Amino acid sequence: MKKKIIYESFEDDIVKSKNQNYKLKDNYKWLKQNIFYNLLSYLVYYTVLIVAFIYCKLILKVKYQNRKILKEKGYFIYSNHTLTLGDVLNPFLINFPRRPYIICSASNLGIPVIGKLLPLAGALPIPSEISKYKDFVSVVEKRSKKHPIVIYPEAHLWPYYTKIRPFGNSSFHYPVEMNKSTYTATTTYQNNKIIINIDGPFNKKDNLTRKENIKYLHDEIINSLEKSSRLSNTEKYIYEQKK
Repeated sequence: MKKKIIYESFEDDIVKSKNQNYKLKDNYKWLKQNIFYNLLSYLVYYTVLIVAFIYCKLILKVKYQNRKILKEKGYFIYSNHTLTLGDVLNPFLINFPRRPYIICSASNLGIPVIGKLLPLAGALPIPSEISKYKDFVSVVEKRSKKHPIVIYPEAHLWPYYTKIRPFGNSSFHYPVEMNKSTYTATTTYQNNKIIINIDGPFNKKDNLTRKENIKYLHDEIINSLEKSSRLSNTEKYIYEQKK
């Protein structure tokens, strides 16, 4: 019998980290110029790449559809959030040989041991204070010039959920303002197999205003995710909304 997961709203945090309220330190830096830190960062990246191959390809046996369309150096790629460790590792294989940077909640850095390694691998934790947001956006823009930026717009992890949860347009100002292409990578569950479908590119339109382009890209991305999610035909859990 399948496990039933009860939720109240699509904003529910089904999986909580051990330090859910973790906040970045006041002096936190997203971009470090220390040569030893950067060397360690590359070492961690290639280690994660190997772990990703072993776990995602050999254990989960994930298949990536249409990966060949990712030809640019820098772009934004939006994904649904349904695999605990897989969503940490899959971006490294999806975007290879490009090194991805993943926008995430600061609470991820509070995970014992692993949390400290995430920034070295490529995590870009979102600041909790508005005063730090300008610095954060500046680093995202710098990274997006040569690297893919991965975003999980649903925010919270819902394990093996086969549909797309509603999400706002707050993350779509990045590709609009930075003039970057956007793609989707939709994790689907087909005949007990995990298949990630990659679609795009979706680009802003010259005849639209900034606000209109943000809404346009939001709609294009959510439509693409929903279209691919309909390919899922296997459910590991039953999600039921509390009455």
